[in-house]
Amino acid sequence: MGSLPAVDGPHETATVAAMDTLLDGLKAAAEPTRLRLLALLSAGELTVTELTQILGQSQPRVSRHLKLMCEAGLLDRIPEGAWVFYRLAREGAAAGLARRLVELLPLDDPALAVDLGRLRRVKEDRARQAEAYFRANAAEWRRIRALHVPEAQVEAALSGLIRTAGPRSLLDIGTGTGRILDLLGPLVDFGLGIDRSREMLAVAREQLASSGLDHCQVRLGDLNQLPVTDAAFDAVVIHQVLHYLDDPGHALAEAARVLRPGGMMVVVDFAAHTLEDLRRDHAHRRLGFSDDEVDGWLAAAGLEAETPIRLPGEPLTVVLWPARRTGGAAGSGEDETLRRAAADRRTGHKNRETT
Repeated sequence: MGSLPAVDGPHETATVAAMDTLLDGLKAAAEPTRLRLLALLSAGELTVTELTQILGQSQPRVSRHLKLMCEAGLLDRIPEGAWVFYRLAREGAAAGLARRLVELLPLDDPALAVDLGRLRRVKEDRARQAEAYFRANAAEWRRIRALHVPEAQVEAALSGLIRTAGPRSLLDIGTGTGRILDLLGPLVDFGLGIDRSREMLAVAREQLASSGLDHCQVRLGDLNQLPVTDAAFDAVVIHQVLHYLDDPGHALAEAARVLRPGGMMVVVDFAAHTLEDLRRDHAHRRLGFSDDEVDGWLAAAGLEAETPIRLPGEPLTVVLWPARRTGGAAGSGEDETLRRAAADRRTGHKNRETT
């Protein structure tokens, strides 16, 4: 559909642009299969393969529908290696229209009921695959956790720091099973996890779906080259990741790039130790870190280190190194979408917990 006639004045121009977006979005959605796709993608991220299984249609046909709705701004297209995920758009002028169209769909429609039943089976298959991967690796994770304080103490200390910082957006680098997003997601309006393991991301997606955290997402990505724009997040967490890296300083500098002025970064890792078997048997490149070492990297990244929190265990000590990016209040560059996000989920403040 062509644009409306041009008019004078910034207000009139904005109105015409909004009308064009509305009309383009309605045109893109004006087909039964596309409405079914909107309903399915409102429940979470799905691949083309999963959508073809649910709809019983050919991949080229489904891909064509998806392409048109992406072009109209109704959907987000998220490449992940050889895979591509789709979901309702989070940002942009047409994002609200996509959500409104889903709200208007009749829940008792027979075709939608069949689709949702097939969607449940797709999610059950995902959950079984994720659980199988988790079981295959759980023993190793448990062995390492037995060397330090209970994870609940670490999580309580981390939650306290994030509550006090009060961010609206959170980036979890090296998200793994998505546990940190699951823990901190209720404290923010938007959360994103990055990991380079597709198997881990499958576990994380299932965890977030089970917890109903539809405002949190995970993405395939390299922590040395994050698929995130500059100054995009109020808070960044790097939990038990640095000890695997050849160049932790570079990773911290890249993480600092995506942190907004005034935002908080929290690094969680081990204090320096001498357990060589972690390097030999568990691929740890570094045997923990000293405060001076981490503070140096943080300073080089333009961050101001705050007092670390130490959680002594036997034999490993877990340390939380919080730091702030100097130069303004957190969220000062926040986009309009987050300003209009759902009611603030942050409640209360929690003191730092130590042993």
